Order: sequence, then structure tokens, then C-alpha cells
Amino acid sequence: MKRILLVPFFTVLYLCVYAQNTLNAVVNNRETKKPLVGVTVSIKGTPIGATTNENGQIQLTNIPDGRQEILFSYVGFEEHIEIFEFPITNTNIIEILLIENSEELEEIVISSTRSTRSIQNIPTRIEFIGSEELGEKGNMKPGDIRMLLAESTGIHVQTTSPTSANASIRIQGLDGRYTQILKDGFPIYSGASSGLGLLQIPPLDLKQVEVIKGSTSTLYGGGAIAGLVNLISKTPTYERDLRFHLNGTSGRGLDINGFYGQRFDKIGTTIFASHNRNAAYDPAKNGLSAIPQFERYVLNPKLFVYFNEKTKLNFGVNATIENRIGGDMLYIKGNGDNTHQYFEENKTQRYSIQFAFDHIINENNFIQVKNSVSYFNRNTTIPNYQFEGTQTASFTEASYTNSTENIEWVAGINLWTDNFKEKELTAFPLRNYNQTTFGAFVQNTWKTTDWLQLETGFRTDYVMDYGAVFLPRVSALFHVVEGLTSRVGGGFGYKTPTIFTEESERIQYRNVMPIDEGTNTLEKSYGANADINYNTNIGENWSFSINHLFFYTYLDNPLLLESPSTDFFQFINSPGYIHTKGTETNIKVGYDDLKLFLGYTYTNARLHQNGTTVESPLTPKHRINSILMYEVEDKWKVGLEAYYFSPQKLNNGTTGKDYLITGFMAEKIWETFSLYINFENFLDVRQTRFDTIYTGTITNPVFKDIYAPLDGFVINGGIKFSL
Repeated sequence: MKRILLVPFFTVLYLCVYAQNTLNAVVNNRETKKPLVGVTVSIKGTPIGATTNENGQIQLTNIPDGRQEILFSYVGFEEHIEIFEFPITNTNIIEILLIENSEELEEIVISSTRSTRSIQNIPTRIEFIGSEELGEKGNMKPGDIRMLLAESTGIHVQTTSPTSANASIRIQGLDGRYTQILKDGFPIYSGASSGLGLLQIPPLDLKQVEVIKGSTSTLYGGGAIAGLVNLISKTPTYERDLRFHLNGTSGRGLDINGFYGQRFDKIGTTIFASHNRNAAYDPAKNGLSAIPQFERYVLNPKLFVYFNEKTKLNFGVNATIENRIGGDMLYIKGNGDNTHQYFEENKTQRYSIQFAFDHIINENNFIQVKNSVSYFNRNTTIPNYQFEGTQTASFTEASYTNSTENIEWVAGINLWTDNFKEKELTAFPLRNYNQTTFGAFVQNTWKTTDWLQLETGFRTDYVMDYGAVFLPRVSALFHVVEGLTSRVGGGFGYKTPTIFTEESERIQYRNVMPIDEGTNTLEKSYGANADINYNTNIGENWSFSINHLFFYTYLDNPLLLESPSTDFFQFINSPGYIHTKGTETNIKVGYDDLKLFLGYTYTNARLHQNGTTVESPLTPKHRINSILMYEVEDKWKVGLEAYYFSPQKLNNGTTGKDYLITGFMAEKIWETFSLYINFENFLDVRQTRFDTIYTGTITNPVFKDIYAPLDGFVINGGIKFSL
């Protein structure tokens, strides 16, 4: 009897074992036919799954008999499902082709290079800050964009005034005047209007920020020797976008920001408004404000008209009004006397209009015409001295683009005017100027092969009183293997001289002689950079990427502020040169909802003149960035960050101390609103804790270089609505 029962038992067991099956497959990119490493392959309804190896191959075993759905998923590619009947009759290796996710790629549209290519296929190296990261940085500093840029490798936000808190952007060791700040491609923050610019740009209405490091004068003309920062505004969509952001700080600050955007068929609009204010704040208790007292109003309405699918225009107005006063705390509070009388007061009015018209001729050709007109007035007052001036500027450009699958041409002409008039308050010579620049440019992007893309450009500018400038550039993108790319590029640049620099800002332009077109000349430069970028996915949860950049810039005849006598200062073109060189490294490691960002910057900036070499001041040679972020999508965000700055050479020949800044941020997200709190610089690192910021008396302080924070530990928190 037992023998009779055992026979059918072993027969069933044999059939079950025999029914287990194997699938052998290779997963390739459908466009390039190259293997994809780390593709997740799983059988629906079973625990069976694995990832592809370095050859894109996968083997799944122990597959049950019957009809099975097999899912192939990979970051940046569309999910793919194959259905097989097991036992499978085809014993050969089956090829699976995955399609790149075009919707994900289209989210990153870059405008700063003037190309229509996606960011993955642009030879020029672009650093992209998207809306998600903008939101995180906006939690830390919702009133301006300093925090946005200060935490990027290769960028240093330098405080130029300890009492007004004014700051400039230094890229790769060069002064702030060599960085061009654009708003939607318009140069409305240059010359006199660069003053207090960083402090007056709230981030809520920004869709993204694009940063190009290295000379970009070929693309945008003078002033972009170190690089450019292009602030891209939000545009209306059919879905209403209504946001409010309220923020308060332990440093006695308040920010109220609001944004609305929506498209109604042929018409669309965006409206941004903000009110930002702060009471004077003195954490060091030394009698001087680390954060000045200020009150600012910003209004940016914009109208979009969509005539048809091929033609559209937009028109916008930007208005900013601010009063700011810093200095002796007793004076600010209205209790000044013969001893407590030092102050720095800035009253600014900033207005600009922008217009852009786009027309698609056909699928390969389109034209654009754009214009901006800006007005900026600034009144700066300190004891016994006042400076007031008005800058009016305009920018007009017409461009034509021809784009095919492998070749793209962009050509255009522009006219840039910049007029500054100083109000006559003393007998000192007026620093008026009137600059007009005519420009023409052409750029070609060529996909030569699947592994090489080239971008070449040439610009000619004619600057009134200074002559013609010729600006070639070239960039190349190499696709080495899947996940490994390299970019190499270089170009020429120039800067037209004005009195508006970091050096003159520190002394409120007092006793600074006007620019002399007869003796002062254009500052000219050339620079190059090369990077290597690798990214991969390890299994289903891990991701890894690394980017390493080498950079070099040579600046000839730099404009330096010198003091021929104790009575005045004069800008003189040095007979020498400045060169900056260094490296940047960025590493990103992701595991599920946890992400780690690491960055290192090495900068060597030196002035060579008259046979001597001097290290450029206020440039940390070594800097380390680290951010650890945990994010559960649409639920939580928690971040911890630390930034190390090495000792910096100061203008008086001494060396400042190194320091470490830390921060912690947490945000809880619901469907229509979120709450956040941010502990900025919670170790309370301040220059006033380990160094002095002025010499002399409180009545007449002589300020030293500011190389470390002054506001120390500040807590801020708020609520964000999205309706």
C-alpha cells in the first residue's frame, strides 16, 4: 500500500521541479543599443527579481509555469512589461529595449545657453537648481537669494558691508563684478544696480536657477568673465498656482511672500508680491548691527499672450522699494548722541520692464525679440557724507534659431545702453558715465557622432570709447560609456570699467575718482574648464554620481582701486594679471529616501604684478560642503548641513581664522500647506566671537574685512500654502 502511495507522490514532485523555468535576457537602450546596468527586473505577483549586470544581462530562475508578466524598470526610462508563457520555447537570450523617459527630460529646459537641446546634450557645463531645491533654500532665507547660491561649490557670497549687509557673488575666486546676474536672460543687475542686488531678489517666483561657471561673455557680452547666474521666473500653466509663504526669525525678521499664476487659453498671468522687514539685530552686543533695520516691498506682475501655437509674447514689470539702515544700535533706535552717531543708510528704488516676443516659423526655425528698460536710484548716507545716483539702462536683442536633429544655429544682434548720473552734493568730481555697446553673435551646436557633440560660438562687441572686442568660445561633450560623460570648454571675456566694485562699495564710493576713458581700458580674460561626470544606479535603492571639475581663468590688466594720496582713490589698470585655478568635486549618494551631498572646492587666486605675486584676499583656498537629506515625498523633509571654510588672506596682509557653519531644517508637508523650522548656524559661529570687525572708536569705526558670519545662530520658521 505504501509503495502505491509513494509512486504518485514522487511523480507530482518531479513534475513540480520540472515546471521551474529560466529566463535569459539582455536590456539595452533602444536609441543607442548600449546595455543598461542596474535595471530592476521582477515577476509580478512573485518575489522573484534581480538587476542587470555590467553587460546589461539578467537571469531569472525558478519561474512557475503559466502566463507571467515581467516588469523592467530603470531611472530615467519608461517602465516596460513583457508577457511570456512558461515553459518558454525560445531558449536564446531575449533582447529588451527600454525607452528614455521623455517627460522627465523635458522638465529640465535650459535657456542660458540659447540652445534648444536638453541639459543632457548641451556641451556647455550648466549647473541647474530646480524648484524642489529652491523651495528648500527658500525655507532658510525666503527674503533673498543669498542662501541659494552660497551653498554651491565654487561660489562664495562675500559680505561687502558689515552694517548694510550688502554682498556679492564670487565665482571661482574672482570678484563679484565679474559675475553677471540675469533675470530671464535680461542683464538688469549690473553696474550701479548691482548694489544690494542679492538682498532684493526673493526666490518664491523663481522656477529654476541656471549657473554657468567660467567665461560666458560670448553668450551675453561683457561682465561674465567669472560666469553668470540666470534667474528663471515661473510661467503660467492651465492649473492654478497660488502660493503664500510666511516666515519669522529670531533675528527679528518677517517675510510675507505671495505668488499667483494661471493661463486662460489665449491669456496668462503671474503676479508676485512680497513684504520683507527686519529690526536691527546685534547678537554680539558690541553696539553695532549685524542685521540692519530694513523694510522692502516687491511687486512683479507679468502678462502672457498666446496668439496661436506658434506666436506668443510676454510683458512684465519689476518694482522694488527699500529703506535700510545699519550701524550704531542706539542711533538706529533714535537714541544717538555725540558718541553713538555712526550709521549707514541706503534708500533704493528699482524699476524695470521686460518684453519678449517669440515666433515659430516652422518646426526648425524660430525668432525672438526682447527688450528691457531699467531704472535704479540709490541714496547712501553715512556721517558727514552722502552719495546718490541714478542708473538707467536698456537691453534690446533679436535672435534667429535654426534647429535640426544634428545641427543647431543661433545668431543675433543686440544693443546695450548704461547711463549713470550722480547727484551733485559736493564739489568732488561727478562719477557720471554713458556706455553704449553694439553686439553680434553666432553659435553652432553640432552632434558629430553618438559620442561627441560640439558647441562653438563667436561674438563681436563694439563698446563706445573702448573699441571692438572679439570673443570666441568652444565646448565639447563626450559620451564615453553609459553613465560616463566629460565636458571641455573655454572662451574669452571682457569687462567695461565702472566705479561699482566690491572695493569701492566698502567705502561707500567716498573720494573715489571717476573712471577715465583715456587711461582706463577694458579688462580682458580667457578661461577654460574640463569636467568628468559619472552616475549609476546600484540595485533598486542605491544611486551614485560624481562630478569633478578643473578650472582656470587668466585676467589681464585687472582694474584695481589704489590710493595715490590720503585724499582720494583712483581705479588703475594693473600692468600685471590675475589668474585663478582650482578644482570642484561634487558627490551624491542616494539610498531610498536618504540622500548625501558632498562637495569640495580648491581655489588658488593670485595677482601677479611688478615681479611680485600676492594671494587674492577674501578667497578661502579650501571649502567643504556636506548635506544629508531625508525626504518622504509629500510628507517630510529633514536636512542636516555643514560647511567648512579654510583661513582667508585679508586685505591688510593678515589671515583670518577658519570656521565651520552648521544648520538643521525640518518640514512637515500636508496636501495644501506645510510647516517648517530651520536652525541656521546652530553652533553660533560669528566673526565677532574670534576676531574684531573694526578698529578705532564706536563713534568713527574703521571696518575690517568681513570673512565670516556676523548674525550667528538664527532660528526661523514659517508656513507655506499652496492653494
